[in-house]
Amino acid sequence: MCGIVAYTGEDTAKDILLAGLKRLEYRGYDSAGVALEGIAPDGSTTLDVTCRVGKVMGLASELEGHDAASTCGIGHTRWATHGKPSVANAHPHTSCDGRIAVVHNGIIENFAELRDELASRGHVFTSETDTEVLAHLVEEAYARHADLMAAVREACTHVVGAYGMAAVSADEPGVIAVARKDSPIVVGRGERGSYVASDVIALIDATRDVVVLEDGQFARLTPTGIEYTDDAGEPIEPAVTHIDWDVDTAEKGGYPDFMLKEICEQPRVVRDTLVGRLSATGELDIDELGLTFEELDLIDRVYVIACGTSYHAGLVAKNLIEAWARIPCEVEAASEFRYRNPIITPSTLVVAVSQSGETADTLAAIRDARIKGAKVFGITNVVGSPVARESDGVIYTKANKEIAVASTKSFIGQIVSLTLLAMLLGQVKGKLTTGQVRMLFRELGDTAAQIQWILDSQRTAVHEAALACKDAQSALFVGRGMGAAISYEGALKLKEVSYLHAEAYAAGEMKHGPIALIDPGFPVIAVTTKSPTYDKVVSNLKECEARGAKIIALATQGDEDIKQIADHVIYIPPVRDAFSAITASVPLQLLAREVAVMRGCDVDQPRNLAKSVTVE
Repeated sequence: MCGIVAYTGEDTAKDILLAGLKRLEYRGYDSAGVALEGIAPDGSTTLDVTCRVGKVMGLASELEGHDAASTCGIGHTRWATHGKPSVANAHPHTSCDGRIAVVHNGIIENFAELRDELASRGHVFTSETDTEVLAHLVEEAYARHADLMAAVREACTHVVGAYGMAAVSADEPGVIAVARKDSPIVVGRGERGSYVASDVIALIDATRDVVVLEDGQFARLTPTGIEYTDDAGEPIEPAVTHIDWDVDTAEKGGYPDFMLKEICEQPRVVRDTLVGRLSATGELDIDELGLTFEELDLIDRVYVIACGTSYHAGLVAKNLIEAWARIPCEVEAASEFRYRNPIITPSTLVVAVSQSGETADTLAAIRDARIKGAKVFGITNVVGSPVARESDGVIYTKANKEIAVASTKSFIGQIVSLTLLAMLLGQVKGKLTTGQVRMLFRELGDTAAQIQWILDSQRTAVHEAALACKDAQSALFVGRGMGAAISYEGALKLKEVSYLHAEAYAAGEMKHGPIALIDPGFPVIAVTTKSPTYDKVVSNLKECEARGAKIIALATQGDEDIKQIADHVIYIPPVRDAFSAITASVPLQLLAREVAVMRGCDVDQPRNLAKSVTVE
């Protein structure tokens, strides 16, 4: 995944591109670059390309003193796929004569074939990237059409794969040509120019009304306006999306990092996701469902497909759907789902969970499921995202923009949304009464205040537990039932942000191998909240204690007995086991961040990771 930003208008392009790239840096930070229009001594237009390995701050230093007169340009921040991070592999990439420059997000699957063909016709390549073929394809097409937009359209006909791209030509000053297939592109018009980005966060200062390009759509931007066309070049009227979240979402607001800010926003996420979801008669109201109650009643199997953190939210959903609706539910890694020919019928519901709504594996799985006749329901944080558009219905998690790479508030929003879906299926199937739904909904809403209690009262306990982990080489997370699902997410968070190896197991599996890891001082983080499996988990912890493990327990407030075996205890308020994933996840997020900070890691931008994965 990479970040694209482009501008043409009345203002200084360099400043706008750098500000946009800084906001998009969560999408990639291996290298960054810009192509800015310039003026040659003879008065003709040139393209000045500047690239730098590392973060955008380094690129900004490189551009200090650059001519501020340029009012058109394209920029890119890279997460490496083809080719290591280097100046040569950084975008923008140019044509042989340097008159055309391209930035791109996605994967060109047939790039090797295209590269060989282009090289045989005399094109010279200077990078290892797949993107560079686009610059040369546009160059060839421009020689025939002398029109940048037409050249970009023709170039795209040769490409197999995913692309969100923007191109400029020194022969058409002030013009930016944009194309999209399977990789996000957002276009907006402000008072002083036209803008392009991979994410609306880069445009939010200029406009709140944006167009999210759909696959096969193109846009031609000039300082005075934007034209939209289809792949045949015919004009279209695209849908306009209004962005109603505040620009402060993109700022730290006094917090030391975005990760902590977003952890602390989770009480609001719970409340916002639940607003308006229960009718006066006690029925769940999901007006964007896209499926009738009659259609839902016919569902006899559910697949939750997701990746990473979203997959762990799916594990929570499996427990709830099977408990409340009595429907078999399977959780599948989206990257594997479509390759194993799953059993899908018209009575199958596929629930696609994706924070960004643009995860390539999840989108591919959705399309495969629809071809096989399944109903598809999306859980996502981004209005108008591909997952939302390609699903029969959707629940938005109302987390607003999440900047830190490690998902926290989106994860909580996903669990709340999936809990609503499980309750709805239970109600439709007649397994939950109206009274039960009201009670569950009320208790679900109470988790907002419970999260706030954890944030207010358990920070010292988390800090002390982090001290016990920071110098470890590895850690083990354990739990049973709902606690096992939470443990998987806790281990992932610790790995993501602190680079400390961690594994998670259902506690009952300890004696089947993982207990061999335990030696004196080895950290074991256990979810020991009050639940039907509490005594079993305690017994498993005693096995760890006997081998000298350093035990960190997540326990229910008031549980004093756990202190007899735990070295550190972090408390959460009493909560129904069905909702324990919401509250117990918060201290695990805090713990991962605290350990990472102690180890000197960048918690917002962990190495090798990007916010969403738009390539397979």
